[in-house]
Amino acid sequence: MRLVIARCSVDYSGRLTAHLPLATRLLMLKADGSVLVHSDSLSYKPLNWMSPPCTLSVEQPDAESASAGVQEYWRVTHAKTGDALLVRIYEVLHDSAHELGVDPGLQKDGVEADLQRLLAEQVEVIGDGLSLVRREFPTAIGPVDLMLRTSGADSAATVTVELAHVAVEVKRKAGIDAVEQLTRYLELLNRDPHLRPVRGVLAAQSFAPQARTLAGDRGIDCITLDYDAMKGVESGTPTLF
Repeated sequence: MRLVIARCSVDYSGRLTAHLPLATRLLMLKADGSVLVHSDSLSYKPLNWMSPPCTLSVEQPDAESASAGVQEYWRVTHAKTGDALLVRIYEVLHDSAHELGVDPGLQKDGVEADLQRLLAEQVEVIGDGLSLVRREFPTAIGPVDLMLRTSGADSAATVTVELAHVAVEVKRKAGIDAVEQLTRYLELLNRDPHLRPVRGVLAAQSFAPQARTLAGDRGIDCITLDYDAMKGVESGTPTLF
């Protein structure tokens, strides 16, 4: 990656035209060929840019531009659309190149797989007297995230423990579609005499109000998960609604 801080003006032509008057800006030239023009504001968003595939050529200014202080032109042209970015460089304040190497990509924390794994290790979040049968419990229309089994009656349980099994679907944000999905699983699971009765629990970090209403109408419990508490980062008690 090449980083250039320069006093420059920028003109974009193509599907539309845009002009950035003379100012000090950061020019980023990435290994994939993209060119981005940044100011010292707008967070991560560039003022203008050209996405690959594109080519960059450096040209000498004409006499009139040179007399106005332009040192060189950067002409960035998109290979497919022909859109062009013309950067007039008046003064270079910084110019450096850095080899960043291969990026491993963004690794998200708190995705559904993480929630499912933690919940499988802490089934007491769902209720007392429960034990894990397996994760990704198979059905004819897809796997249920967690299948739990009751191990005995407990008056303090947050889920009715007289039930033989509890099917748990885990989401980061649960909407009506999540309720519908769990409803379909429960219809199939309750046809199996070795499993029924099977109760449904929808566990998520947040719920759409409509999802709570529909789940309650169908006898499905909604449990709000505190991801940080489950990781042991801070205290917090999941709430059963």
